[in-house]
Amino acid sequence: MMPKEPEEEPNNEINETPTGEVEAEAGETEDIETLKETLAEVKAKAEANLAGWQRAQADFINYKKRAEQEKQDLGKFANSVLILNLLPVLDDFERAFSSLPPKMEKLSWLDGVKLVERKLWAVLQAQGVSPIKAMGEPFDPQFHEAVRQDKGKEGIVIEEVQKGYMLEDRVIRPTMVVVGNGEED
Repeated sequence: MMPKEPEEEPNNEINETPTGEVEAEAGETEDIETLKETLAEVKAKAEANLAGWQRAQADFINYKKRAEQEKQDLGKFANSVLILNLLPVLDDFERAFSSLPPKMEKLSWLDGVKLVERKLWAVLQAQGVSPIKAMGEPFDPQFHEAVRQDKGKEGIVIEEVQKGYMLEDRVIRPTMVVVGNGEED
């Protein structure tokens, strides 16, 4: 038998510089640089996708909140058209009672009509209707509608022509008012 010759190892030489740094071959350096560039591009795309997803998630959460609020408002204000149609009836009761001659105020049937008016008002209040206070208040276009100006303290409501009402926190009918123009009586 002949002695075995040592097998040649593949040439995987890495040249070390005198300072101990490893020198890579030119082809490997280019591959590493390409991989680094690709990794940077993929990271940028991933960050952009994450940011887009986070925006979409925030938009969806806001949409859900807005939809829930609209649903609650719809429930609250679904009857507003019906209430608006009942307000003139309430106005008519008020006008009728204010124009009664004194001798009719003692009639018993009139007490029944006043009871009907009070029940109507109680039903409206149970639904969240409340009158807007106007007399003696500063004119506020959010709550009042000026129909004319007259002698009186400037910017102050001096007469209520038609009552205004709110449903919960919304004006459903502004108060029609006469506003003082600053001239003294």
